Amino acid sequence: MKTENVDVLVIGAGPSGTVAASIINKAGFNVKIVEKMKFPRFVIGESLLPRCMEALEEAGFLDALRQAGFQEKYGAKFVSNGKVCDFEFDYQFTPGWTRTWQVPRAEFDKILADTVVSQGVPISYETTVTGIKFNGSESETTVVDAKGEESTIKARFIVDGSGYGRVIPRLFNLERPSSLPPRKALFTHFVDLKRAMADQPSRITIVVHKPDVWIWVIPFSNGKTSLGFVGSPSFFEPLKGTPEDQLRHLVSTEPYLAERFKNAEMIFEPRELKSWSVTTDKFFGEGFVLTGNVTEFLDPVFSSGVTLAVSSSQIAANLVVRELKAEKVDWQKEYMDVMMQGVDVFRTYVNAWYDGTLHTIFFAENQDEDIKNMICSVLAGYVWDQNNPYVKDHEQAVYKLARIIRLRDTIV
Repeated sequence: MKTENVDVLVIGAGPSGTVAASIINKAGFNVKIVEKMKFPRFVIGESLLPRCMEALEEAGFLDALRQAGFQEKYGAKFVSNGKVCDFEFDYQFTPGWTRTWQVPRAEFDKILADTVVSQGVPISYETTVTGIKFNGSESETTVVDAKGEESTIKARFIVDGSGYGRVIPRLFNLERPSSLPPRKALFTHFVDLKRAMADQPSRITIVVHKPDVWIWVIPFSNGKTSLGFVGSPSFFEPLKGTPEDQLRHLVSTEPYLAERFKNAEMIFEPRELKSWSVTTDKFFGEGFVLTGNVTEFLDPVFSSGVTLAVSSSQIAANLVVRELKAEKVDWQKEYMDVMMQGVDVFRTYVNAWYDGTLHTIFFAENQDEDIKNMICSVLAGYVWDQNNPYVKDHEQAVYKLARIIRLRDTIV
């Protein structure tokens, strides 16, 4: 059996894996990526947040991404019963990036993967991890390629950025259910010929369809637009017919979108994603670290997935470099606690979205612009800024603000 020796094995060639691989490779270590799928491949998570640009920049990916001509994203718009709340990243509270992109992920991920290969990191596609043995921090990973041939990879450290594949959590029984209730998405890409009649393409639009059902509308630079309905599984149960019948019916019942997407061509038959929320006991162990969706994926409503994925891999990769240099690393304090800070902030906002608290805030009259800019920073992905009270005291601040607005409106 063939055996390969590397400093770091990265599992998964998505954004999380490629960012980690690039940073570790730049530090002078020998890195290899194994990826179960063949690229390009479809995945959702198409609306990025400005915070992720910092990780993409450190990984050396921005030049290649700029050349791709993706749709620039300057903000996020929320719509409910004719009311509009528009967040512009230019006015966010936290200093940082104010621009990012809306991307077809198949193309985006392929660019990241091709770029990391050009940096000297090999990727073995259609290669499945079947087993991992640890001997202290040293590991021996068994993989099987597309031809069914088995080989092993010995590594000093493993970065698991396998996303929904969740390789290490599944192999070592680390998975735990999320505290969030199960939800489902039904989505496709449309040829968006009537885009000019509605939204500016430079932002994601979130439409409140029902109190606990929402719609994403993400325009791309190629003239296509991603559209999906998200709600509890019970919301979709009464729908009849094919997935296309179901989605067309839903679109026809939403006044904000019905005319724009009436008879619009679907690029592929609508797909569904459900019960995506899952977590893990611990994001690290001797000889490995979990990054991206392998740690915890919450919900697509605030586009946090890619940002948490690349931010976690950026932080983890620099810690891996230190560990390989025999420096002392406190993985609990420097990684897990940091990542849980970001996850917990987003969790507060996800919960506040579904229970209606954020609806009260977003669609209130006479909004305080300073507070709006603080919340805008969260929506931009700056969920580690302790100078922002809507980050530092996120749960208390959000729910207190909603109570004040309700009391004010009641008195008026």
